[in-house]
Amino acid sequence: MFRKMEQVHVSATTRPTGSQAIDRAASLLRQVVDSTDPVTFTELTTSTGLAKSTTSRILSALERNGLIRRDGSGAFRPGDAFVRYALRSNTETDLIGVARPYLDRLGEITGETINLGVVHKGMVEQIAQVDSRYVLGGTNWLGRSEPLHCTALGKVFLASGAAVLPAGRLARLTLKTITRRSALEANLSEVLRRGYALADEELEPGLVAIAAPVRRDGRAAIAAISVSGPSTRFGPSRLAEVAAQCMAEANSLSAVLGYRPQEEGAA
Repeated sequence: MFRKMEQVHVSATTRPTGSQAIDRAASLLRQVVDSTDPVTFTELTTSTGLAKSTTSRILSALERNGLIRRDGSGAFRPGDAFVRYALRSNTETDLIGVARPYLDRLGEITGETINLGVVHKGMVEQIAQVDSRYVLGGTNWLGRSEPLHCTALGKVFLASGAAVLPAGRLARLTLKTITRRSALEANLSEVLRRGYALADEELEPGLVAIAAPVRRDGRAAIAAISVSGPSTRFGPSRLAEVAAQCMAEANSLSAVLGYRPQEEGAA
């Protein structure tokens, strides 16, 4: 009888109560949210002292409920729920922080210059950049404002309805700049059809850029991601490859921001 009661007592004290389980989940979640960098599974188990099986089980539950998410390396970041809360103010600073992993991944894949752009006072403004690994093409675009009609980022905004062309003549910056409005409208129709914009030596001779929209609600882009580099590295086959990679990261970022394409179609 005594042995049986002792076994029950041990079982009751070693099994976590409801509040203990919540405390453990909260501890793991707090470490992920408070960290400025992604947190690995090993770091979490070491810092909490929890068994790997317990840590794995709690992290899976947090991930299922959108409170944390894994990046490309498997490390943990704050999940969609925190992202949407942080973006309620819709400030550029919040957007840059959320977009950074997607920009970094695209930079690693392509090796080219990656920019996050927004519309500001009728121009395109780059608010975040991942530098190219190449010397040729390593321009710093941060803080620069460029025209809408001759940039890939600008074409994304025009095509999605997030911006409109200014009145008057369209400036010709290179021999390839599209200055006829009818020709530009046809070009923007292509942007909508294929899902990305291309500026082929339209802003500067020798510069090629591809951009894809970042959406949150509806069709209009709230931002756009671009990949740019010299025309010598952007032949037809690589153009298609980079365009697909750019769209994939832009779509992933849009999904984290809460964009649902099927909802737009239903509307």
